[in-house]
Amino acid sequence: MSETAQPRNGGRILVDALARNGVDTVYCVPGESYLPVLDALHDTHGVRTITTRHEGAASNMADAYGKLTGRPGICFVTRGPGATHASNGVHTANEDSTPMILFIGQVDQSMIGRGAFQEVDYRQMFGGLAKWVTQIESVERIPEIVAKAFSIAQSGRPGPVVIALPEDVLFGSATVADAPPVRIAHAAPEAAALEEMRTLLEAAERPLVVVGGTGWNAESLAALKRFVHANNLPVAASFRRQDLFDNRDPHYVGQLGLGISPKLSERAANADLVLVIGSRLAETTSSGYTLFTSPVTKQPMIHVHPDAEELGRVYQARLPIHASLRAFALALDGVAPASTAARERWHGWTEAARADYLAHSTPPANPQIQGVDLAQVVAHLNDVLPEDAVISNGAGNYTVWVHRFYRYRSPGTELAPTNGAMGYGFPAAVAASLADPKRSVVCFAGDGCFMMYPQELATAVQFNAPLITIVVNNNMLGTIRMHQEREYPGRVSATQFVNPDFVAMAQAFGAHAERVERTEDFAAAFERAQQAGKPALIELRTDPLQITPVSRLSK
Repeated sequence: MSETAQPRNGGRILVDALARNGVDTVYCVPGESYLPVLDALHDTHGVRTITTRHEGAASNMADAYGKLTGRPGICFVTRGPGATHASNGVHTANEDSTPMILFIGQVDQSMIGRGAFQEVDYRQMFGGLAKWVTQIESVERIPEIVAKAFSIAQSGRPGPVVIALPEDVLFGSATVADAPPVRIAHAAPEAAALEEMRTLLEAAERPLVVVGGTGWNAESLAALKRFVHANNLPVAASFRRQDLFDNRDPHYVGQLGLGISPKLSERAANADLVLVIGSRLAETTSSGYTLFTSPVTKQPMIHVHPDAEELGRVYQARLPIHASLRAFALALDGVAPASTAARERWHGWTEAARADYLAHSTPPANPQIQGVDLAQVVAHLNDVLPEDAVISNGAGNYTVWVHRFYRYRSPGTELAPTNGAMGYGFPAAVAASLADPKRSVVCFAGDGCFMMYPQELATAVQFNAPLITIVVNNNMLGTIRMHQEREYPGRVSATQFVNPDFVAMAQAFGAHAERVERTEDFAAAFERAQQAGKPALIELRTDPLQITPVSRLSK
């Protein structure tokens, strides 16, 4: 601990603690409940303050930062309404295993329990949404509690931490020691477990690797790739984790999630061993817990996860391995490859799975489509975007086209909420573009999805984030319309939209904007957006009857 001789107020002590832990960006909507923090940020070099227009957008940006960097995204909001708005991003971070810390202004402690202005019990409110919820009750404990928050947010299965900041704590002062930067411990796999894993693999006829989760880095993903190549294994990505393994690699066989290839689904069901690394095999990845049944899967399972409490929670694996994903992947370098006979057995299995993936991810010709063919748009981006381009999206049927036809090449390029949060994609893309303005960032958003946070165009323009947003406009909530047609055919209710002029809206904010109504016009419009040098929006007028890449509504 380092002693600071001069007394500091709580806001200054807090911001100093953030800086010591490597924080370079905070996302916020300012509030009078945490004025000392805002004042301390004014004088803190190296920490950039991004002011958003909605707390939900701020929390989504913090989540995106956590996904991109592996470090906690930091968000500040005011009490009451600010906190309820920000809960959206906390839920996403919890479901997606994203490190994040949300700081909330709180009423003076002398007023707690009296129903003060905007007073909320945050331990109760966020108790089921976050890994840890607390309230700092003395100035002197700020360094201790902030350090604990960084540790919890990044340890085991990463996730969000929520900290309430009473006004008297922030305005109060103390001479207090700073805590050192947090160091995270990583569990390593036991040698016996690795040997048992090799034995199970050796005996398998139809093995499948499923990769997912968070906490990876480039070094560990490279080690995973070496292991996969040495053993000639097929690799599937869990839902919205496609960027963990290069989709161009001959061992990549597709994603387990919404829009899963029927052949991959069949292949996963018929595997005689699944090596699950990092994934929780949650509802969407497991096709509603049918592809992998609980408590014991039909396919013998090796389950690797950094959180000991996750192992055995839903699935009783043949071999559970408690290890951080980085430690496990690096340990794979010490595992001898399977025998030549085993690798030869797996050759045809892997090759066929890859051929199925290529067929499924190649856009088909569809002369029925009126307006813009979204499959061809995604295919064009697949051809022209650089290897490290970031693709973000929120929720809606339009995402099925993105996940099916775009081939992710490198880690940290897919920003997509596994909890299916509408509106996520655009604020996430703003955060990605602000983190590295030279990097290509493309957001896909449905018309309903985009209208959750359209005001963040102002944030993008103010902070010079040159992302490109593609608004897929079919004038409806397509996913719910699809479910309506299945359950109540011909009875459309509450899913149709009258939308604004998206081009005029974007231009009013100061962004470049165009409308595209024919597939063949998209390439030129996208190039103009790339050359604009500022935030850009391209509205696509798509066929409302084409509800998925393979399904059409009757009317």
